[in-house]
Amino acid sequence: MPDLRAELAENLDEAEWNWLIPHVQRDAVVVVANGLDLLDVGVAIASDNVSTVQHWIGEQLIAKPSLIQMAEWTGDRTKRFNSLIVQPYVLVQELSSA
Repeated sequence: MPDLRAELAENLDEAEWNWLIPHVQRDAVVVVANGLDLLDVGVAIASDNVSTVQHWIGEQLIAKPSLIQMAEWTGDRTKRFNSLIVQPYVLVQELSSA
């Protein structure tokens, strides 16, 4: 059985906000707090680790993007994210503006 973490790590990439808009429209984007490891979240979701995922949701460490976030990101044409596709979701984590 292949290593799930290594498999997901190969799919870790950067994305621009404009690329994510179609996924937001289908309610598939999940924002991951900067304090969490994006791969840890991807592994937990892909392996159906319900208790861990529910804990992160309860602590507001993972969530759907808010209207305020989306408005800010739309106003910043250079906004970039680390991204990871874990079907059917696209997990994103804000990159610091350089």
